[in-house]
Amino acid sequence: MTNHVKKPTIQIVGAGPGDPELITLKGMRAIEKADVILYDALSSPELLNYAKSGCKMIYVGKRKNKHAFTQDEINQLLVFYACQYENVVRLKGGDPYVFGRGHEELEYAMKRGVEVQVIPGISSALSAPAAAGIPLTKRGVNESFWVVTGTLSNGEVSPDIYHAAQSTATVIILMGLSQLSKLIPIFNKARDCKEPVAIIQQATLPGQKAVRGTLSTIQKIVHEQQIESPAVIVIGKVVEESLLAEQVQCIFTEPILKMAV
Repeated sequence: MTNHVKKPTIQIVGAGPGDPELITLKGMRAIEKADVILYDALSSPELLNYAKSGCKMIYVGKRKNKHAFTQDEINQLLVFYACQYENVVRLKGGDPYVFGRGHEELEYAMKRGVEVQVIPGISSALSAPAAAGIPLTKRGVNESFWVVTGTLSNGEVSPDIYHAAQSTATVIILMGLSQLSKLIPIFNKARDCKEPVAIIQQATLPGQKAVRGTLSTIQKIVHEQQIESPAVIVIGKVVEESLLAEQVQCIFTEPILKMAV
């Protein structure tokens, strides 16, 4: 009788934007079954509480100038553990395929005979604006949005930023707060200085903080309010819609509560 040998497998799981309740049900089930979890800096540590007893947990987070492991080392660790354990999970903040290098990890593993399943997550590009009351699209206001990285691997500003600035679309910039002093002049050249801007820090988490201004005022506001990474930048007229939403909430909250009583 031939013994069945299980082929090494990895599940690359999107953990969502920060709030542990925003992970998908499929992603949660993967965590619960995992023998090994390699997790990054932007995935909620609370999610690890759902792992089974004895699960090996390895922090492989990468923050600015602070890398637990290089990307090559992470790739190697994934394949190593996949060959040793039945269920290996790579837990990544947001969505693995939105500036998450998830496809690089998939390619590396598959070239070495490891099966990979990708479980999408909610990207902060979508959820951070929503958490701050900003609609990415609204009829009569805008027809599209761009999602752009603010910083390339070499530390430079992405060339796509220049194209995005020249469009009329809403622009969502990830990993761009440290480049704000370079980004704002680019948009100032292409758009009105009164173009609305919002920056959302720690979106969906208890420490979430959102500030709003314009291209001409946002840098001063960020400094005064001590906004820090991780943060998402939103540039476009839809930012004004979030202010309207706040006003409506303030107007109707009290009467609705009275009606409920």
